Amino acid sequence: MILKKTVSNKVDKPFLNEQVRVKETGNVIELMCMKHVNRTCFIRKLDNDHYIDIRTGELKEANHIENRSQNMNSVRNSLARLRDLINANVVNVLNCRWVTLTYAQPDGKPMTDTVRLYKDYEHYIKRLHRRYGSFEYIVAMEPQGSGSWHAHVILIFPSKAPYIPNDEMSSIWGQGFTVTKRLDNVDNVGAYLTAYLGDMEMEEFFHSFPSVRYTDGIKEVEIEVNGQKKIKRYVKGGRLYFYPPNFNLYRCSRGCKKPVVSYMTEKRAEEKVSSAKLTFQRSVYLEDDETGKNNSITYRYYNFSRK
Repeated sequence: MILKKTVSNKVDKPFLNEQVRVKETGNVIELMCMKHVNRTCFIRKLDNDHYIDIRTGELKEANHIENRSQNMNSVRNSLARLRDLINANVVNVLNCRWVTLTYAQPDGKPMTDTVRLYKDYEHYIKRLHRRYGSFEYIVAMEPQGSGSWHAHVILIFPSKAPYIPNDEMSSIWGQGFTVTKRLDNVDNVGAYLTAYLGDMEMEEFFHSFPSVRYTDGIKEVEIEVNGQKKIKRYVKGGRLYFYPPNFNLYRCSRGCKKPVVSYMTEKRAEEKVSSAKLTFQRSVYLEDDETGKNNSITYRYYNFSRK
């Protein structure tokens, strides 16, 4: 099978009686409609290494991640799930804090041990609970070009987030310095933070991968340094190259809410999002060169907190 994929911002809007998948993640709702849906699954998994093709009865071996391209697609999917998880739980930014945890390198060697990374984080979050009581959290791990790791934590308090001095936060972390930020001006925290985790400064990326020619593109961001505005360039999805295969890049506390998925007609879906603002839409067109079969998938995102 050879699939040809075309993406267009000109949306193929569903008919009012067509079925639409509605994914509710806090203030953000995603509507997805696929023109042709295959509801038959021909694969039955036996274990991590084997599955049966129920059409033929054949026992086959599973293909595990073997190259960087496969791993990058897996990381993209993980970041998409993380985006939905964040948006499902961060509905009031005043109750949240975004904390970055870094490792000191007194001997000049980066901290590359992923087992230690999560153990250190577990000790940190227990100490934070003892000092500040009940809260939920979502943590995502970010690899650096040096090989070291950062941890990005969203702390979600039941009411307005307390003020935590940075020196106190660093002391609770105990492994290096920390940076704590508010998210007051962000109305789609999931998209904001997952883009932060996926994109990478252009200079750092090409220093680490001088031979890589393909990228998802370059984006420019205007920042202010010492009162002067300057442009920083980022490689979209550049950091995805650094995640090891089968690495669990995020975790959350048990009390975190999961996205709510339901199915309804386009007419009912439009009524559901009638008071929200349409923020993004696109259609993806798929064409199978071997069979000649075509399909299209339409995505629309609505935000209730955006005016």
